[in-house]
Amino acid sequence: MAPSKPFVYCEGAPSWNPTTYIADTALHERAEALLASDNLQSAIAVSFSLPPPRRDPYVYHAIVSVTLPEVQHVVSLGRHNGLHSWYFAATSAPTPEPESSSSPKPAPPKQTLTPLPPPPRPDIDAYLSIFDPSTSTPSALKTFLSNAKKGSLRAEVASYLLSKRYLHPSLSTTLTIPKHSKKASDKLPPNPYLTFLSWGARNLEWAGPSPSSSLAGNRAHHVLPILMHHFGCACPTHEALSILRILAAGREVLDMGSGGGFWTFMLRLYGVRVSAVDNAQSAWRVTWVSDTIIADGVEYLRKRGEGKRKQPQPKPQSQSQSQSQSSSSSSKNATSDPDPEEAVLLLVYPIVGGALAGGTEGGFTRAMLDAYTGDTLAVVGTQNRNGYTGFRGESMDEYMERERSGEGWVKVVQIALPSFPGKDEALFVFQRGGARAPDKEKEKEKEMEMEMEMEKDAGVAGDGGEDENTGKSSSNDNKEGT
Repeated sequence: MAPSKPFVYCEGAPSWNPTTYIADTALHERAEALLASDNLQSAIAVSFSLPPPRRDPYVYHAIVSVTLPEVQHVVSLGRHNGLHSWYFAATSAPTPEPESSSSPKPAPPKQTLTPLPPPPRPDIDAYLSIFDPSTSTPSALKTFLSNAKKGSLRAEVASYLLSKRYLHPSLSTTLTIPKHSKKASDKLPPNPYLTFLSWGARNLEWAGPSPSSSLAGNRAHHVLPILMHHFGCACPTHEALSILRILAAGREVLDMGSGGGFWTFMLRLYGVRVSAVDNAQSAWRVTWVSDTIIADGVEYLRKRGEGKRKQPQPKPQSQSQSQSQSSSSSSKNATSDPDPEEAVLLLVYPIVGGALAGGTEGGFTRAMLDAYTGDTLAVVGTQNRNGYTGFRGESMDEYMERERSGEGWVKVVQIALPSFPGKDEALFVFQRGGARAPDKEKEKEKEMEMEMEMEKDAGVAGDGGEDENTGKSSSNDNKEGT
């Protein structure tokens, strides 16, 4: 039997350590300067202590198989060959009239897609401001819409994001995360993924998901494998991490299918106890935590349940109590397993399966839910029907409503995450049981009120107005808007 390879956090860079990296402010500033000149290759290399390109044979396997120099070359091509085409308009050729009543009915016209012009930089910056910890997300979203010209791409993106956003009315006050002052003494942990992803949005000319961006199906770019291997499939935000901390209410989070562990790493920086569990089926260049439990997820959940059912159950902590918890160091997270009834299940980018991937379509997510006995489920995945995560042709909330609502599951959160160009990511949270799940009847009443409010908000596109994050007029941020 061949000896196992020694653990390293980054393949090809044995000295790299995530704790040292995250604390190195000067290194982050250096990487940002390189990204400002569109030098992704050097920004990644300095951030992860990679060897020079001629001595770095690593191949990034994802949607395509590429090396870092190859990706840098594609970045230099800019818009060439539709590399920055993310938004489309559908057009149909006119249907020819039949020659006579007896003539066969003509075939339906073929639909063609015409690329739309890329969004202007101010609109991209406005989209990214939604995920900035120093802004209020609801206010930034409203400003994103109110300063959009009617009929513009920006208005379409803003309306789409607002239509998808959901905080359960009974939890909206608790889960509305205030903006974090940049001058505050309690500094937030750095989020390098957001830095690199924001560069990607600006360089690749992406202003967020919309119906126009979903027309062309699953489009991506050669940059994506680099970000996936170094950070993960989806980028956490301050809002998402804070909401998970609040809803965990002191309980452990099980990051099931944790991959490289970036979500585990960031949640720990936010003071959340997390166990990362993965079957190591996929290989990533960077692993952010050294204590990943290598196990089949379903078997792990079942064994936890069998081992803990005989132990005394801890008293659940209320969600409001968790707001006062201070952040603790990541070294305190390697704790013994708590009662699985009280653990939060987190699925980040759950695989779809089926077809060439093997297994049954949606089998991973279904099996996890069948084995999970707790009351809080968090899923990071697509919020449209592009089939990237969970289920093919169905979003996570649609699946939960159709197949799991009889088990008492109630959606309490759906918030957008910053998406890589061509994608549409969100954090979903569902709860069940009398201790935490909101009342469904009251939920329907509140939803009707929220829909009326959203209709009012949708009517203000193009009106300009005051930016609620700054208190100043922000109508000029879209002078070049489409």
